Amino acid sequence: MNSFDWLANMDLPADQRFNIVEVRFKNGFKGFYRNTNYLDLVTGEPVIVEAQNGYHLGHVALQGELVRLQMLKKKVAEDTELPSILRVATEKDLEKFRETQERNLPTMFRARQIILEQGLQMKLSDVEFQADNTKATFFYSAETRIDFRELIKILAAEFKIRVEMRQISLREEAGRVGGIGVCGRELCCSTWLTDFKSVTTSAARYQNLSLNPAKLSGQCGRLKCCLNYELDTYIEAVKDFPSVESLKTQQGVASLKKTDIFRKIMWFGYENDSNWISLSVERVREIIELNEKGVLPETLLQAQEGELTAEQKKAKEIADEKVAIKTLDKKLKNREIKHKKQNLQNVKDKKNPPKKSNKLPPRNKK
Repeated sequence: MNSFDWLANMDLPADQRFNIVEVRFKNGFKGFYRNTNYLDLVTGEPVIVEAQNGYHLGHVALQGELVRLQMLKKKVAEDTELPSILRVATEKDLEKFRETQERNLPTMFRARQIILEQGLQMKLSDVEFQADNTKATFFYSAETRIDFRELIKILAAEFKIRVEMRQISLREEAGRVGGIGVCGRELCCSTWLTDFKSVTTSAARYQNLSLNPAKLSGQCGRLKCCLNYELDTYIEAVKDFPSVESLKTQQGVASLKKTDIFRKIMWFGYENDSNWISLSVERVREIIELNEKGVLPETLLQAQEGELTAEQKKAKEIADEKVAIKTLDKKLKNREIKHKKQNLQNVKDKKNPPKKSNKLPPRNKK
């Protein structure tokens, strides 16, 4: 969740800079804090900030005019009441913070056992202790409303802290846990993506993707956020395509098999023919106009020119190659079956050789 400060070279005094700083916490969570003491801060520096009934430790993520732009993007007014930055973290603060962070995992494992004992239908995904070691936030996800009043009492008595329960979505949970996506890179939700927009199956249909839940779902169990990245481009490109499912010709009815959006090619095929024919969008519109007038063209191709385009020639070559490969595979398979039969017959002949006769051949009578 790092941000590049491209205005960092502007050497302004601390009291003349924008006095709101963006501070980063565990798992990429960020917040805005006022630099009321006009501290001379550096990006990445640990600072102590105000928290509810205490203080917390974070790292400076962004400062200066870029923070103003971030606040405009997230619709946060400059006159909003914001907590303050108390001081730069000392070595003692860092040591105490490390001690509190070591409690996160043991506390989460014990809290999960308590949740199972209580029989609550919720999933605890993360625990974060405040730097002053007086409060812990428990992040959980659940499909239904959970009454955790009794759970809070048990957790507070078990760990001797103030407890805050915060429900998060499955996408936010994946962002906090982190991981590697099928693309080989770290998850977008745990690196840079902060706004989770709804993703529908229509996004996959527009991009001609197979509706396979195993391939379209991310680690959160929901549709991948990256399906929305190029959706606007596909929607803009699809506007140039006519809405058609089949075309009528004298050879029969050809149905739509495939669409190449960016090359503006539509592939049609007849019912009993495995060869697909590629047509340009203009040619498809021509055939649609003829069909609306009750006219059936001889073929899908341009009958007037009598010649195939470069794309159609390439498609025909590919189709001919497929037919040749199928024919060759059939010949090789038949030859393999014949060899197997011959080998079986040879084995049988070796096991059961023909019996030799002891009779002498008859003599020739003179």
